Amino acid sequence: MTTHAEVTHHRFAWRLTPARWAVAILSVLAIALSVWQLEAERAGILIEPVPGTGTTPATVYRLPDAPPAPVVIVSHGFAGSRPLMQATSLTLARAGYAAVAFDYEGHGRNPVPMSGDLDSPEGTAILLMAETERVIDAALAQPWADGRVAIMGHSMGSYIAIRQARVDDRLAATVGVSMSNDSITATEPPNLLMVQGEWEGRLIPDARAALDLADPGAGFGETVGNPAEGTGRRAVLAPDVEHVGVIWSPFMLREMREWLDATFGRQSEGPVARMGGWIALLLAGIVALGWPLARLRDRAEAPRPEPLPRRRFLIVALAPAVVVPLALSPVETHLFPVLVAEYLALHFAAYGALALALLWWWGEVRWPGRDEVGRILVLAGLVAFYGICVFGLAMDRYVTSFYPIPIRLSIIAAMALGTVPYMLSDALMVEGGRAPLWRSLVARGAFLVSLGLATALDFERLFFLLVILPVVLLFFLLFGMMGGWVGRASSRPAGAGIGLGLFLAWALGVTFPMFQAG
Repeated sequence: MTTHAEVTHHRFAWRLTPARWAVAILSVLAIALSVWQLEAERAGILIEPVPGTGTTPATVYRLPDAPPAPVVIVSHGFAGSRPLMQATSLTLARAGYAAVAFDYEGHGRNPVPMSGDLDSPEGTAILLMAETERVIDAALAQPWADGRVAIMGHSMGSYIAIRQARVDDRLAATVGVSMSNDSITATEPPNLLMVQGEWEGRLIPDARAALDLADPGAGFGETVGNPAEGTGRRAVLAPDVEHVGVIWSPFMLREMREWLDATFGRQSEGPVARMGGWIALLLAGIVALGWPLARLRDRAEAPRPEPLPRRRFLIVALAPAVVVPLALSPVETHLFPVLVAEYLALHFAAYGALALALLWWWGEVRWPGRDEVGRILVLAGLVAFYGICVFGLAMDRYVTSFYPIPIRLSIIAAMALGTVPYMLSDALMVEGGRAPLWRSLVARGAFLVSLGLATALDFERLFFLLVILPVVLLFFLLFGMMGGWVGRASSRPAGAGIGLGLFLAWALGVTFPMFQAG
């Protein structure tokens, strides 16, 4: 006689081949090892809120029970947040500094949208400088601050940091990472260290030009002046990294620490935080675990989706890429306080609706029965849960703010109205991952091209769509693959598509900056 437990075991375990068991075990080990190493970087560091910053969320990283120390303000880049700068904050804290990271307006868990004129040096930048000054004031008022302060910024944060250092005499040193700034002079800001990634070809000349202002004969890796006297200037290239990877570069972290030590007359020892590789391994482990998990369900009773004829596939894949940007070009909406959010939601919705309409017209889409609808929705919920609550948990703790403040919930809901029909149409086009690879490349490549075409038709208004393109591409590479695993295992592409649509809406809604014009 077979027990219920044995039936359950055979239902689930038999679907895991030795290869899937091996991937499952290796993925769990990778996740566990990565979390262990990342938590070890945080161990022994006191991480607590900074009071007195108003609506700006700010966090101090410092050694517990340490005497008052110099403060280093840590400012993130566009679409960043405090977790993204943890390698910097933890390195500084372990070196004995009080590192104060904060979320700029419109970013992370800051409830106040950015405002002003993004294109004017006297617009949004001035407002972010004022916010930076408030954080400096609050940090210096704390008992753990010894009255000395410096600032470090990445990308947009470096632009604000450099401008703030020119007008704030309290800032003894500035570290600009991935910086581009036309306000630098031969002497201002004082004690400027510039770190560009070796693969940031567009930004390297900016550091070269800024160094030439102080000494045309100086090269990368050479220090002009004396940081201890407030006259230092230095530019270096972090090897083998680009605009994002430089954030976790041990080379960058060591250069920053040594520059601040020279400024404040300190000497720090020990390793810097090494988080980038462990974060990559953690996220890769979570994604890879999706392959065996996709098989831990009852055998699918739904028939396999029929392949689309080639001509129909090409029409449904390519027509929306041309029609949607042209149709939406004259449409302007300002419903949500997020840059290009309304357009992006409309673009997803129109693209998905047109593709689904074509599939329905040809009889390729049929409404399932009530029981099958329930199975599809359960599958969609599981896919969304894995993305938001498993992958998202790792993102929120180690990479960037991934769980929304209340004001962003309506943005996520609006995004879902577009991303769900789009990802549903995508899943049906690629037959739940069973279509040849070239079809996936054509379908998703056409969508990326459509965003580029939309930007070209109205560059001034939709410029920030270019910032979203890498995010969508990364989503396709990682979670499009995961959707294929689920679709092939379940023969229910609709479930995978709806789940991925919900996850994509969440990811876009929590990461892209809020902005209120005026």
